[in-house]
Amino acid sequence: MIYFDKVTKIYSDDTVALEDVTLKIEPKEFVSIVGHSGAGKTTLIKMILAEDKPTKGSVLFESVNVHKLKDKHVPEYRRRFGTVFQDFRLIPGKTVFENIAFAMEAAGRSDDEIASDVPHVLDLVDLGRKIWSFPRELSGGERQRVAIARAIVNQPDVIIADEPTGNLDPVNTYEIVQILKKINDLGTTVVLTTHNKGVVENIGKRVITMEKGRLVRDDKEGRYAI
Repeated sequence: MIYFDKVTKIYSDDTVALEDVTLKIEPKEFVSIVGHSGAGKTTLIKMILAEDKPTKGSVLFESVNVHKLKDKHVPEYRRRFGTVFQDFRLIPGKTVFENIAFAMEAAGRSDDEIASDVPHVLDLVDLGRKIWSFPRELSGGERQRVAIARAIVNQPDVIIADEPTGNLDPVNTYEIVQILKKINDLGTTVVLTTHNKGVVENIGKRVITMEKGRLVRDDKEGRYAI
């Protein structure tokens, strides 16, 4: 469970990024966080990943105060999350296999596990045939599917998808959404940020709406009300 308890974040230039945000995300939920640029979506994600600290309030993950973790425990905490970004963040000089294997190596996984698990996650995102391709040889949608495979290969508790369809056309956007829904159906919590009304309505699950750092709506089923 992820729990925000009256979280406020004010930056040094007096910008209020989050204001008195309280919310709970249950295990295995699929939650879309929507809002215009500057609404506070990215700051919310940074709080979950312990990349930023609240000015006031607390963020808890499974009853552990995220921002009271000792520095040496933060990498271990972050391994419980898989992250997917708008710009893919693949390593250009590595093949699809090597990009995913790199994430496994960083988590201390064995060569046998890598050899077994990489093809498995690529099949899950329907990219088994591209295992030895380089990112430059892939379409935008294929690159994002590789990024999702990399995010899930270490079996995280939560997938954080930050505007994952922002650079994609409608067909590829639909395919990425279907993959995220499949991952959620398999039991992984998914937290998605998006500007895309069609994405939210296609998912049809809980939607949190942010506006100027505040949580202004929390709908159980997909409503994009901005």
